[in-house]
Amino acid sequence: CSVATTWLTETEVFFSVFVVGEHGMAHFSDKSKSKGKDYCIFFNSQWARLPQDLNKASRLQIYDLTSSVLCSPSEVPEGGFPNRIPMVLRGNCTFYEKVRLAQINGAKGLLIVSKDRLTPPAGNKTQYEEIDIPVALLSYSDMLDISKTFGKVQLVAMYAPNEPVLDYNMVIIFLMAVGTVAIGGYWAGSRDSKKRYMKHKRDDGTEKQDEETVDVTPIMICVFVVMCCSMLVLLYFFYDRLVIWVIAIFCVASSVGLHSCLWPFVKRLPFCKCRIPENNLPYLHKRPQIRMLLLSAFCIGVSITWMVFRNEDQWAWVLQDALGIAFCLYMLKTVRLPTFKACTLLLSVLFVYDVFFVFITPLFTKSGESIMVEVAAGPSDSSTHEKLPMVLKVPRLNFSPLALCDRPFSLLGFGDILVPGLLVAYCHRFDILTQSSRIYFVACTIAYGIGLLITFVALALMQMGQPALLYLVPCTLLTSLTVALWRRELPQFWTGSGFPAIALAPINCTQTAPPQTGGPSTKSESNATEPAAQSEHSPQHPTQETPPAEEDEDKHKSN
Repeated sequence: CSVATTWLTETEVFFSVFVVGEHGMAHFSDKSKSKGKDYCIFFNSQWARLPQDLNKASRLQIYDLTSSVLCSPSEVPEGGFPNRIPMVLRGNCTFYEKVRLAQINGAKGLLIVSKDRLTPPAGNKTQYEEIDIPVALLSYSDMLDISKTFGKVQLVAMYAPNEPVLDYNMVIIFLMAVGTVAIGGYWAGSRDSKKRYMKHKRDDGTEKQDEETVDVTPIMICVFVVMCCSMLVLLYFFYDRLVIWVIAIFCVASSVGLHSCLWPFVKRLPFCKCRIPENNLPYLHKRPQIRMLLLSAFCIGVSITWMVFRNEDQWAWVLQDALGIAFCLYMLKTVRLPTFKACTLLLSVLFVYDVFFVFITPLFTKSGESIMVEVAAGPSDSSTHEKLPMVLKVPRLNFSPLALCDRPFSLLGFGDILVPGLLVAYCHRFDILTQSSRIYFVACTIAYGIGLLITFVALALMQMGQPALLYLVPCTLLTSLTVALWRRELPQFWTGSGFPAIALAPINCTQTAPPQTGGPSTKSESNATEPAAQSEHSPQHPTQETPPAEEDEDKHKSN
């Protein structure tokens, strides 16, 4: 159901050489200082720290040496770099050799232009102690823009502004995630209850439901996890080839989810109830209602609009979040975990999966980045620069110059909603059948919210990508288990014994009126025999009130 189940942060941590890189800003201006522009740089504070305020940073003249890599004394111009900052190309020697040559020749800093991915300029402890000027990496594209904008005479001031640990956009992500889990879990339980009622209400069970649920088995869980691992690894190695297919699949799945979420509201509208004329066209020969076709066209249109404008960062994220929430709601009400045992198996396996691909894989990758973060955020060397859409994304609301450097969005993977959400849905179904005043549902939903808050705290304290399931799985599983123990219902809760097979109860034919063309007496008589049959053959099931929505749907089907 989800390709990437991860929480992404705004800070990159590089494990390959155990050096933490930091983002900073290089403020370029012309000689008159009448105009200026900030560019992103990547530096290592172990060489030298940068001031946090631009006003406290020294404005020094750039010495353009981008035709050289500054690896030997012969490349140093006559007179050196007194009170200047040389800008050189990356390559052919270590960072230490470059910055040492620059410092010996009077430079007050060093900018290294890189055509490759920006990585922290690393050294060892002895080298750090020897060097006392800042060294930073600048992208090649930014260097070209600087030359075009400011010409040959350029002033630069390097600084590293502070950034808020937490952003206000996390409040929006929290509300979207908890709201989706709560609504999806409630909807799944209510839909299951209505389905059981309608099965008992009908004289036969041959009529097919509009949407069938899928009961998850242990074998399906194992296959799903293997598919997730395989897909993640394939995306890591063949990202540019597969990302377009993932985007296409998301468009189809999200449009189906949006249709499923909007149809219960559209079918209550008092207009466009007429059907299309008789025809032999595929998918249209059953003469669907006009409003159903209009809704389908609307959902497909929204999905296509997002696909066309998906890289418009100012507003496309709203469509992606709406489609993502609709997809998650659709999955929560369609996929059904029949027992708490299945819930525990699924959440536990994905718990290990999430932790492994976030915390363990950096030890094996060349870049030192986790496979999960690399895939979900999109590789920096991707030729397509596409991002996986399987996330909720909200732009940062706190203004910071560092938005130029880092990802301007905070992201939450669909898996961090769907996986705990399936447990919440199970809890609500168990609540309905045991008449427990929804205590399991409420407790599990609150536990999910608490787990998400703990994820935010860990994100702020550790300043690195967090596998949200590391906190969500224990919170939701242990809370549900505690409630079951407290109510002394653990055996029933574990095996799902509260969920009997959906089947018609036996009916005494002598008490049923003969078939008629349809009159009040037939309806009242069949309704009168139903409670007796239920009480006689299945006394353990609580009686359910007639769902108005399903009655309307039956009338619609009979028409």
